[in-house]
Amino acid sequence: MNIRFLRISCLLLLLLSGIGRGFGQESSVLEILNSTSLEGTRGMERLLGEVEMKHQSSLIFCDSAHFYRAENRARLFGNVRIQDIEDPITTTSAYAEYDGNTKVAKLRRNVVFTNQETTLYTDYLDYNRESNIATYFNKGRVVDSTNVLTSERGIYEVNIERITFRQDVVLVNPDYTMKTNDLIYLTIPKTAETKGLTNIISKAGYKLDAQKGSFYDTQQKQFRFFEGIVETEESRVKAEELFYDEEKAYYEGKEDVRVLNKERQVEVFGERGQYWEDRKYSLVHGNALVRKYFESDTLFMAADTLISHDSEADTAKYLLAFHSIKLTKTDLAGIADSLVYNYSDSSIRLFQDPVMWNQKSQISADSMVFFIANEELDRVYMKDKAFAIMTDTLLNHNQMKGRTMTGYFKEGQIETLDIDGNGESLYFALEADTLTQGINRILSANIKLTFQEGAIRKANFGIRPDGQFTPVQKIDEKISRLEGFQWRIEEKPDRTSIDAWRKPIEIDPDQENLFNEPDVRLEMPTEEQIQKKLGKPVLNPAKKKLIPDSGKVDF
Repeated sequence: MNIRFLRISCLLLLLLSGIGRGFGQESSVLEILNSTSLEGTRGMERLLGEVEMKHQSSLIFCDSAHFYRAENRARLFGNVRIQDIEDPITTTSAYAEYDGNTKVAKLRRNVVFTNQETTLYTDYLDYNRESNIATYFNKGRVVDSTNVLTSERGIYEVNIERITFRQDVVLVNPDYTMKTNDLIYLTIPKTAETKGLTNIISKAGYKLDAQKGSFYDTQQKQFRFFEGIVETEESRVKAEELFYDEEKAYYEGKEDVRVLNKERQVEVFGERGQYWEDRKYSLVHGNALVRKYFESDTLFMAADTLISHDSEADTAKYLLAFHSIKLTKTDLAGIADSLVYNYSDSSIRLFQDPVMWNQKSQISADSMVFFIANEELDRVYMKDKAFAIMTDTLLNHNQMKGRTMTGYFKEGQIETLDIDGNGESLYFALEADTLTQGINRILSANIKLTFQEGAIRKANFGIRPDGQFTPVQKIDEKISRLEGFQWRIEEKPDRTSIDAWRKPIEIDPDQENLFNEPDVRLEMPTEEQIQKKLGKPVLNPAKKKLIPDSGKVDF
């Protein structure tokens, strides 16, 4: 074979392969499309007036440019505009550097990056056209049709319409303002996700705080907070995971839920809860707990499930509790299967085997209702199988039973007890409160007993009472007990048993809030500035870095 022919064939193959690559790939060379004048010196071409360049699918406009053809890059000056032909992205600035090899544009001063309805304003932006990612630093502001977001640093991933904001992030919406330090915003669904501490103040004055981040749909106005608190003028809701729908004024919490009604001074706790703010209706279950705050005391109540309703109508202001009820206050304690607390008259109704203890007394019935006045037990009404037991100074058990009973209290102790229907009374006769003489047992349709420091001092009976006295020598267990007697003091709840059921972790009133941080930060002067102000020579002044003739600037 002819050696010359072989060499020509190889050369043609190489040439054809190069042409194939040229057609298969878009050119990465910066092209000059227009310029009023062109000057060349030291490997740099100066383009002056109405400069227009092209790189792949981007058109580049500016007042003047330094074009480094060998390095495939340019410095752009004055009214810089980079416009994407294929995507609706336009970037403007006062100055920029564009590298055709890396496809990175470094824009500086008055930078505006626009993508359809989303616009980014900053002074320092690096835009990678290869990955379609814009990165800003030293403050930036993003504006769309709904929100304005600002931060110290940010990354705009155009392909997935995601912007990541970091450090001193502020989101302003027509209805609220949010502050955090780490936020991810999706521009198409307009959702915001934060990491760490997040604080919000709504236009209506609501405060929404999250210690462990949040998720917010800005169009649907739905929040999800982690270790979050929502506080209004009338209420405060907290949970480890808290969902809030602003349009429906609806809350839903999971884990360590707590709902405070500020007007009623009632706080409800549980594992899961729902709250409808307009209806002032809440449902809480899972080791539920109620705290009713008084000026000098607090009523605690534990239950499986709690329902609270505080509407405008007085008759509809109540708290319902179901199953395994335990309640305690300084001067009383009680148990029952279910309970109704009426806010309007401060009455508490207990159902299904309720038992109440008040200092030296125990009362029980099929159902009962007691009333609190001036933060103390005022009176109690017991219906069906009513049974009262009071201990005297010698720890004897004085007993009363009947169809219904009404007890009246003074300074936390029972003062009088009215028994109506099938009344029976058994009380120990004492001598000087130190010696038992015997037992008085009386049957009467109606009985009224008066007490002093828990001991019976006076008894009034209805028509023709049937009484019997048993001396101390003949007293045995049968004689000393009325039928149905049960001293259930071991079931009496106290703070220890309540805390074992649920012990709330108190909210720290001084926890960090970004709205408490000053918006203006004072910067300390440098040592050089201090010395210059004092008129002293600066030791070891830093040498200014000279820009090489090539005109390349490091950013």
